[in-house]
Amino acid sequence: MYSSQKEISNIIITVVIFLGVIVFYMIYTFSKQHRKITKWQEARIKAEIDTLENERKRIASDLHDDIGPMLSAIKLQVNHVEPVNEEEKIIIEKSGKLMDEVIGRFREIAYDLLPNTLIRKGLIKAVAEFITKMNEAHALQIRFVHDENIPLSSEGELNLYRIVQEIIHNTIKHAEASELIIELNKKNNQLVFAATDNGKGFNYNQTSQLPAQGLGLMNIQNRVALLNGKLVIESQPLKGTHYNILIPLEYND
Repeated sequence: MYSSQKEISNIIITVVIFLGVIVFYMIYTFSKQHRKITKWQEARIKAEIDTLENERKRIASDLHDDIGPMLSAIKLQVNHVEPVNEEEKIIIEKSGKLMDEVIGRFREIAYDLLPNTLIRKGLIKAVAEFITKMNEAHALQIRFVHDENIPLSSEGELNLYRIVQEIIHNTIKHAEASELIIELNKKNNQLVFAATDNGKGFNYNQTSQLPAQGLGLMNIQNRVALLNGKLVIESQPLKGTHYNILIPLEYND
């Protein structure tokens, strides 16, 4: 009797151990596969963003080297035209103003594509300069509160700068806000980024499914993922929108 009970106990223990090994192997395999998928997704996102940035550089270079001089030459020709009557004078003046608008817009596009200030002076100066331009061009007033020393790699700075651009453009286009506050501070071993507007807000789940607006949110999410950060978006209709991003600095030195 005792021998039979001992055999049964040994069998149960063996089965439990066997099942435990199977479960452990399944968990290990799943975890390994999940890491592979995560790394593949990160590599894919990085490749897409690198391709996008290289294309932006190429277009900015073409604009600067080809289109820019052509616009300047056209403006010079317009300014040297001598009107023979009042009607021609009015047409030339209108043409000159239109050229000024085109050149101004051209400069904005070129700046968006390749922020030279970011390369020369770093993230804080580039964001501050971009915000100044947006404040001058739009009714939305943006305040920028920040620490002076933000320790990010050049790639990290570019990704965070693009996030700022995306949030500002989204706010101007969709939020109907009068104020946007952007904060960037270092806390312990993290960068804490926050952006809050007083606009009409939106339903995040619905908006993220829309082709145009959903693409903007996806761009932000992808950039945050490359920074190994965590993104939380809080928004309700008529109560504004709040973006909060936590970025671990040990991955972005």
